Amino acid sequence: MGKFRLTRTVDRADLALVTGRELIDDLKWRGLFAQSTDEAELIASLDDGPISVYIGFDPTAPSLHIGNLVVLLGLRRFQLAGHRPIALVGGATGLIGDPSGRSEERALNEEGVITDWVIRIRGQLEAFLSFDHSPTGAIMANNLDWTRELSALELLRDIGKHFSVNQMLSKDSVSTRLTSGGISYTEFSYQVLQALDFLELYRREGCTLQMGGSDQWGNITAGLDLIRRVEQGSAHALTMNLLMKSDGTKFGKSAGGAVWLDPEMTSPYAFYQYWFNTDDADVVNYLKYFSFADHGTIDDLAAQVRDEPAKRAAQRFLAREMTTMVHGSSECEGVEQAASALFGQGGLSAIQEKTLAGALSQVPRAVIPRGAELPGLIDLLAATGVVESKSAARRTIREGGAYLNNVKITDERFVPDQSDLLHGRFLVLRRGKRDVAAIEVS
Repeated sequence: MGKFRLTRTVDRADLALVTGRELIDDLKWRGLFAQSTDEAELIASLDDGPISVYIGFDPTAPSLHIGNLVVLLGLRRFQLAGHRPIALVGGATGLIGDPSGRSEERALNEEGVITDWVIRIRGQLEAFLSFDHSPTGAIMANNLDWTRELSALELLRDIGKHFSVNQMLSKDSVSTRLTSGGISYTEFSYQVLQALDFLELYRREGCTLQMGGSDQWGNITAGLDLIRRVEQGSAHALTMNLLMKSDGTKFGKSAGGAVWLDPEMTSPYAFYQYWFNTDDADVVNYLKYFSFADHGTIDDLAAQVRDEPAKRAAQRFLAREMTTMVHGSSECEGVEQAASALFGQGGLSAIQEKTLAGALSQVPRAVIPRGAELPGLIDLLAATGVVESKSAARRTIREGGAYLNNVKITDERFVPDQSDLLHGRFLVLRRGKRDVAAIEVS
């Protein structure tokens, strides 16, 4: 996997103190606010701030995916509002597995795998927050730091005695699993460890707010109960809505699976295209969830979706903002250049090899062994599936609709040579204006 590159941190000049009511109302307007403990008390606490707020991210894969961005950007919104974020990576809880939102047991990974994933995910989290020594400077935490030396007896005596099994059974994450096949003691104990995280951050960092997805409500409130029982203290919980597409399908999935933040797992080109292809019915909500555009800008874009949907102005704005946020402005510019060039608007030779490879991974393609003689254009068109048959390829060429590397080819006998290969490995084929395919020499 490629090293995740820090692209943009929160600038101190970006920070603007806002009232607790303004912050909560903005979350509600964006559709992010699901529920909280006493809202009036939470707002009063925010106004007395800065407070410390944390969100936990378990290393269940080598990278975060775009579904994690909802709560991660929630941390960033709190920092921009003048509060201190704590990003916790679950080096311990990642070894156990969270039952929330799952109908079956997670596969347990080896400790060495989890350790590697923790390092990778920490690097990704650092790109979204400002880590400095100010009162609002972010903190990185790993719950393995306080669970590694904790014995089973200490956990049972000092922590476990504060949990009611009846209450644990009533949590949605547990009760749902009990009715759908059962749950192991390992995953049943997950809420104990997450509650311990809140208690430790309350003690160590004065953290008084935990946020998470709406499926985490039971785990978060278990932490509130533990703080009250052990420290006689009080804290707050706030959850954000889990996202679904307007058609009821799961957000964050593409034809190739999850959309990852790691550029080696999801190329910047594919990342950009995921957002650009957002349905009109979803794009305004996504602008509210993910972008930092103000209300007026989003309202203007919503009007363009309504009045001029073919221009896809909102989708382009969203794709640019998200790609720049995650991969950087230069990568975003390269992706847009590649997208234009693939469809005949600009030269292909100027596109960097990595960017072109990412773009061509999203279109039909055929592979030719290196050293083999390159077939004629008719065979190449048919091999990629951009035309239905060789006879269709001949007809496309005769009608002037066949392109190789954006150059129109009208000779049915045309055979490319090695000098036509882009970066020594790619041929870009196009039928008409929109149907693109590729040949890779590998």
